[in-house]
Amino acid sequence: MKRSRTIRLVLLGGLSAGALTGCGPGSQSPPISAENVYTNNYYVSGVGYYHAPFRAFYPMPYNFFEPKNQQYFFGGQWAATPHQTITNISAPLPSGAQQAEAQRTDIPRRGFGSTSHHHSVWS
Repeated sequence: MKRSRTIRLVLLGGLSAGALTGCGPGSQSPPISAENVYTNNYYVSGVGYYHAPFRAFYPMPYNFFEPKNQQYFFGGQWAATPHQTITNISAPLPSGAQQAEAQRTDIPRRGFGSTSHHHSVWS
């Protein structure tokens, strides 16, 4: 089957546009909120992966398989079989959204006690 050059250019153009939107100032993710919906395995740095059926963030992806113990991780627990559900998008519980927002490491934090300022006796 012969592939079209046009399709290839469109795909490459889409990939490069997606890669560039994550660069530069102002490219951080919006705040985590109970009013927003997230898909399974939506990742937030410092928080983890969102498990839509459980409406919370966890340290490992949804249905992560651990070959060593032959089990799957979902919703904070391990099981011999993967979790099956039709839920693949949901809003986090308010308390979980607030906790996740506080744990993020992908946004700069400022305020009292910040280590972003350097003071020296030599300067």
